[in-house]
Amino acid sequence: MTRLASISTLAAALMFATSAVAQVSTTPPAAQKSEPEKPAAKPKTKPHTVTKKLPAPAAEAKSTTPAPAATAPDDPNVDRVYGAYQRGQYKTAFDLATVRAQAGDPKAMTMLGELYANELGVRRDDAKAVEWYKRAADAGDREAMFALAMMRIAGRGAPADRLEAVKLLAAAAKLGEPKAAYNLALLYLDGQTLPQDLKRAAELLRLAADAGNPEAQYALATFYKEGTGVEKDLEKAVRLLQAAALADNVDAEVEYAIALYNGTGTPKNQPAAVALLRKAAHQNSPIAQNRLARVLVTGQGAPMDKIEGLKWHVIAKTSGKGDLFLDEALAQLSPEDRAKVEDAARRWLNVK
Repeated sequence: MTRLASISTLAAALMFATSAVAQVSTTPPAAQKSEPEKPAAKPKTKPHTVTKKLPAPAAEAKSTTPAPAATAPDDPNVDRVYGAYQRGQYKTAFDLATVRAQAGDPKAMTMLGELYANELGVRRDDAKAVEWYKRAADAGDREAMFALAMMRIAGRGAPADRLEAVKLLAAAAKLGEPKAAYNLALLYLDGQTLPQDLKRAAELLRLAADAGNPEAQYALATFYKEGTGVEKDLEKAVRLLQAAALADNVDAEVEYAIALYNGTGTPKNQPAAVALLRKAAHQNSPIAQNRLARVLVTGQGAPMDKIEGLKWHVIAKTSGKGDLFLDEALAQLSPEDRAKVEDAARRWLNVK
């Protein structure tokens, strides 16, 4: 498989509010070029997290309000607005937030922007969303600054203004908003809205990664693998991949699994690698499905199971991840075993 794409290629592959797998550096057990994948869309009500593509702006502003701590709804310490929001009681959240926003609460203003922007409990109204986000941002709320920046990039509620968005992202990042630091890093990486500055991009990614943002951890791992904006350090790259994988970043799961399989930047651990590949395969990663198929068909790293392995190969091919080696293995099966593979793949794909 080819080495990880260059940073210029990575920049072209990065984009707000979508996700794709970057090329990974090695592959078990034979070289094979990887291709990008698209994960399942995130639920509308999930708090907004940005992912890995640029330069296109977000088509839609997603949820920006952070989830409160998991506490019983009747706990008097729970913020009633956020409690209602988390339970999906958006009309109640809107009514409660309106009262508090009119009393000058910036967090409640941000919540109103969130509800208007995402049509939760009220009719979508981008102009009102921008109005409430701006009032909250002017009051110093970093979540609102980030949300308003994304609205400015997308041109929602007002004409697109990427320069204003940059200022908002910088202000929010300075206040410790990891999503803002991550998106600002992507703008420095892209080199269109801002002059390309890989060192500054790496600094911002580190801020977001240190705050636990898995997309930033994954992107910064790429920097360390390439030696871009930072000194090349495979061990740091693997640690970041591990952190992002623990946060269920599928791209990181795949690359961390491959690092474990090959012992690149970390002690070799093929059983752990195969377990991660299985997890990512079940999360519909075509790359993971392809790698798992090769492991199972060759028996290198796991007991040989050609039926199961070729099932994953057939599934990966539906997402465009072809593999001539596995095609040949499938062609060599008996008609009975080939039927088993096709039936298993059909059941997984829910095709009758």
